[in-house]
Amino acid sequence: MNREYHKAYSHQLHRDMELLVFGHAGQPLLVFPTSMGKFFEYEDRGMIGVLAPAIDRGELQVFCPDAVDTESWYNKGIHPRHRIERHLQYEAYILYELLPFLRWKNQTPSLAVTGCSFGGYQAANFAFKHPDAVTHFVSMSGAFDIHQFLDGYYDNDCYFNCPVDYLKNMSDDWFLSRYRQMKIVLAAGEWDICLGHNLDLSNILNGKGIPHWLDVWGDHADHEWPWWRKMAAKYFM
Repeated sequence: MNREYHKAYSHQLHRDMELLVFGHAGQPLLVFPTSMGKFFEYEDRGMIGVLAPAIDRGELQVFCPDAVDTESWYNKGIHPRHRIERHLQYEAYILYELLPFLRWKNQTPSLAVTGCSFGGYQAANFAFKHPDAVTHFVSMSGAFDIHQFLDGYYDNDCYFNCPVDYLKNMSDDWFLSRYRQMKIVLAAGEWDICLGHNLDLSNILNGKGIPHWLDVWGDHADHEWPWWRKMAAKYFM
């Protein structure tokens, strides 16, 4: 398997950012880490191993960037306004630095984004904010409400990064028409602590006429990597 490590200075974040790329061709898949996770998490947790046959066949190319959660949402030492500002810088890094690199490596016009747990939020938020860039979105055990990270603070930037808030009021056909073309999967286990978040988001999407697949796993499926490995095999193989 082709495996590449990249490290480059981000002008959006004003620091070095690290990235792993797996594969040489195929559908590009951008992976957001779990809460405070690192760029090597997807590999260390066995997700790349599960996807290895598709990667080796040239059907899937996986891009695993680092995150800045400890500097944004999970940084309780700074004001919530500064947390959202750091998140916006991370979004700009993904949009203006990582995606051009991804497109240089892979000219396939489609783009899938995914994440487990908090990575599911990151993937969902990025997909819904940039449906002109994203064609496929898969959340595994995601939660989509960021109020818990804001200590009661809320402004327009917070609102426009909380999908369950801004989607409820979405009426812009530019966005809605693209959402309706996007392939959306919301996956969660029946014992998953985030199941309710997925049911809530599914209800919002239904209310807007946005097709999606709400896939609730049985067999006591919960919020753990063994289930996410099975999900990855189902959705990406």
